[in-house]
Amino acid sequence: MSEKNKEIIEKVNAAFAEGNTEGFLSFCAEDVQWTMVGDKTVKGKDAIRQWMASMDSEPPKFTVNNVIAEGDFVTAHGDVTMKGKDGKTVPYAYCDIYRFRDGKIVELSAFVIKTEAKYETRSAA
Repeated sequence: MSEKNKEIIEKVNAAFAEGNTEGFLSFCAEDVQWTMVGDKTVKGKDAIRQWMASMDSEPPKFTVNNVIAEGDFVTAHGDVTMKGKDGKTVPYAYCDIYRFRDGKIVELSAFVIKTEAKYETRSAA
């Protein structure tokens, strides 16, 4: 089962990269729950569909570094760039943890951390 779930996540990542919401949702159970850790939780396919439609940005660009599958869980991590509201591209690191039930995604916990650090330069006095 782990390998099949891993294959599904590879298809999910491809759907995200294409901006294909329905492609992603086709792998989800009706009662799917997507938690953006530290931000919000969206419950159900319809709510996720509406939330994703409200984003007026181009699809993110992904680099998947690793996909690990064990039982009903698959973890994917890597790097992603997304356009901010100001139109500038912002780099992030991500780790997505998926839980499956009967071949469908029922939970997604997404950890996304901005990787661009801005430092203030100070001159020595």
